[in-house]
Amino acid sequence: MRRGGYGAAVLLLLTGGAILRIALFSELYLRYVKEGLRPYLIVSGVALVLLGAVAAVARRRGEDEAEDHEGHGDHQGDEGHDHSRGPRVAWLLTLPALALLLFPPPALGSYSAGREAAQQASQGVGTFPALPAGNPLDLTIGEFSSRAIFDSGRSLNSRTVRLTGFVTHGDDGTWYVTRLLVSCCAADAAAAKVEIRDADAPVTDTWVTVTGTWVPKGKLGSDAAWPPVLDAGSVKKIAQPSNPYEKR
Repeated sequence: MRRGGYGAAVLLLLTGGAILRIALFSELYLRYVKEGLRPYLIVSGVALVLLGAVAAVARRRGEDEAEDHEGHGDHQGDEGHDHSRGPRVAWLLTLPALALLLFPPPALGSYSAGREAAQQASQGVGTFPALPAGNPLDLTIGEFSSRAIFDSGRSLNSRTVRLTGFVTHGDDGTWYVTRLLVSCCAADAAAAKVEIRDADAPVTDTWVTVTGTWVPKGKLGSDAAWPPVLDAGSVKKIAQPSNPYEKR
């Protein structure tokens, strides 16, 4: 009697189920890809689940037909052998899918940010659009960094801004509010950070909202202007947002 051979179906079902878990039933997918890719993940997950179900049904029918042949004495010299089976080591392929289903990895954090060399925004030195009125002004780390490094109009002067990110530390005792910027997914993430002064440093990877004022530093557009500096008025610990990344 032929048994087994469900490895491919199980792998498809686990992978599809894992994708649906993070994309359809939660917002965990934001740890890996940007928000606009959610529909594609859902379609992919549904397709994989359907393929896995079809593969399982086809395998079951094949076993039933084999049993019918064996019941009529159609052994043809290979009784008890199933040449359609793959090697048992192939079952190891289910482990990554099972891990994603049960234990989704966390979002990238300080370790990934620490591996990024100092980078500058894509804009050159020039004027930026006017900022909205009112203080404090909520800005992303990327927006603040671009204006601090490249804005010849100095639009950040005399403004109180509010930045949100996770904490990273420098070797010289400085600390930063940091965010990872993505174009498509976590694989292309790049770090943007702002040095925080006049405030005690929280523990690495703690998520915080920092309110303060910009401190000009270095020549516009130069390496000396990076990373920009914020003189903190307050630092508030917060929970990690559902989308831990900023759009690049």
